[in-house]
Amino acid sequence: QNVDRVWDLLRKESRREADIEPLLVSFLYSTILNHDSLESALAFHLANRLSSPNMMATQIMSLLLEAMRNDANFGKSIRADMMAVRERDPACTALPDVFLYFKGFHALQTHRAAHYLWNNNRKVLAHFLQSQMSQVFQIDIHPNATMGSGIMLDHGTGIMIGETAVVGHNCSILHHVTLGGSGRRGNDRHPKVGNGVLIGAGASVLGNINVGDGCQIGAGTLVIGDLPKNSVAVGVPAKIIGRFVDDNAQPSATMNQLGSLSDNDGTIQYYVSAGI
Repeated sequence: QNVDRVWDLLRKESRREADIEPLLVSFLYSTILNHDSLESALAFHLANRLSSPNMMATQIMSLLLEAMRNDANFGKSIRADMMAVRERDPACTALPDVFLYFKGFHALQTHRAAHYLWNNNRKVLAHFLQSQMSQVFQIDIHPNATMGSGIMLDHGTGIMIGETAVVGHNCSILHHVTLGGSGRRGNDRHPKVGNGVLIGAGASVLGNINVGDGCQIGAGTLVIGDLPKNSVAVGVPAKIIGRFVDDNAQPSATMNQLGSLSDNDGTIQYYVSAGI
């Protein structure tokens, strides 16, 4: 028998929260505890959030379950995304918080279903899910965009990720980040973001450029050129002010948005004068 540690932990913490807050017992049971799998519970919860007069919750739930069944990576990505939020966000105290309330997580899983539909030539339905995601969660990810696993969309409001964008594994992206295009329709015109990248609030990364693994982009930064692996970039336009000493550094995991400026811990080698 397969062990699903994320599902088991979610159910355990949901029972504990039900004991603490009786008013939420019905909600926790209908949304989590009455289901036999994480996929079933998530499809039920998202369908209720995404439903509209144009498509009933039962129809959306069926679409989501189809994508989860037929996309071999969907289930692993759900679990990796949930644990990414639980481990990186100090405001998250339990796994049910991620599952029930974190709209960045909800939008990302909606996108994964839309991406499945897009790749199976069901583009009208994919656009419907994208539209509902944008209206309900205030996050806009084109169905063709490619998203890795273990991603945290923190806070989420205002995030925009364009059609040909690629985001690697284990990235953290904060609110009001734009991964935008430069050029005409039909061209590969959006950024390619590597693994373990941290993109601060309000940053804009524009055009078909490469952001290397382990980069950190400061809040409000405008990136219009390639960033080498492990770069630390800030400013408008972006300037590379340093690099992580450890080639395997993943700033997305530590979420230290001040780098080591505040404590001079030596994790970043700062440059006296550099830029792109």
